[in-house]
Amino acid sequence: MTIRSGLLAATFLIAPVAVEAQTLGYPVSGLYIGAAGGFNIKSNPSVKNLSSNLNPNSTGLSTPNLNLSTGIGAAAAGTIGYGLGDGLRVEIEYRYASNPFTRASGNNRNGLGASTGTSGNEQIGGPMVNLDYDFVGLAPWVVPYVGIGVGYQRARLSNFSTVPSGITPAAAALSPTITSNDTRAAFAAQGIVGAAFPISSLPGLAITTEYRFMALTGTRTYNAGLTVNTPTGTASRFGTFQLGHDYNNTFLFGIRYNFGVAPPPPPPAAVVPAQAPARSYLVFFDWDKATLTDRARQIIHEAADNSTRVQYTRIEVNGYTDTSGTPKYNQGLSVRRAQAVQAELVKDGVPQNAITIQGFGDTHLLVPTGPGVREPQNRRVEIVIR
Repeated sequence: MTIRSGLLAATFLIAPVAVEAQTLGYPVSGLYIGAAGGFNIKSNPSVKNLSSNLNPNSTGLSTPNLNLSTGIGAAAAGTIGYGLGDGLRVEIEYRYASNPFTRASGNNRNGLGASTGTSGNEQIGGPMVNLDYDFVGLAPWVVPYVGIGVGYQRARLSNFSTVPSGITPAAAALSPTITSNDTRAAFAAQGIVGAAFPISSLPGLAITTEYRFMALTGTRTYNAGLTVNTPTGTASRFGTFQLGHDYNNTFLFGIRYNFGVAPPPPPPAAVVPAQAPARSYLVFFDWDKATLTDRARQIIHEAADNSTRVQYTRIEVNGYTDTSGTPKYNQGLSVRRAQAVQAELVKDGVPQNAITIQGFGDTHLLVPTGPGVREPQNRRVEIVIR
């Protein structure tokens, strides 16, 4: 119920921001950074292999006999990554979470009560390497994503202490207290489910919200001390115990900034219609190419010949691309295609000063498609004789 409530709260927090968001329209490309904060819900770890020195009667406990309950704690993460432009992102992050211990239960021998109060917290932090994938185009204002990650986490018991309860005051005065301030490390793996909400007024900036499930591998052995109160004073012993599984459910809310994202180009200026009808010719290109095919040269030659038979005011050469690349790359590719056609027209006798070229990138699609689609009819240059 707690996890479900957290997800519902996240939805209400993000909804007002989504109204102001823009369509991302393309995958994250190039360098980006991010920061997030939230909360962590930890599964209750079990204590294993409590050494005999930590038992008042030195009987030793070898099986899982004590479960530690934890409360909801704070969590934070900072990331630096690189978008490959096809939906994939690779990132390095440093994450941190701290959860308080609230209670220990499951053992009523050797002076430990059936319900034992605890204090202190467990702090987990370290680097993770993640591989994420963005699902672009599924919704007009949000980009969902999933990811996996591996890394190395340091798990510290900070001021951990058991305080027996549920027994008589006289027994409590003589009951033992187990304490630990120790750090152990383990490999970790995590799964990520999140969503980004781009902000239209600040290109490259997005609000993020995500859920992560992270698990530490194996068990960790911590050094600990035992203090026993006796009628004549106190006695201290030292030993070890192990903590078993460590599963973390983390909910984060943050921001991400993608460097080098240009604002969307302004809409083309309105063109006053010419008095005489314009003639246009379409020249098509192979995917990711700006070189002319034999058929393309034939069409350009035909346009050059026809320009000598009519009285024209100007010749426009406009380049376009499909949506398979990033907007920045497509803009450059459309200009290169227009330049190739211009050079061929000049070669066929058209004065260079009569030609104007312009690249429109992946805008003004001849065949409407979503992002990331290789559509042959959108890879074109239009020659317009006015």
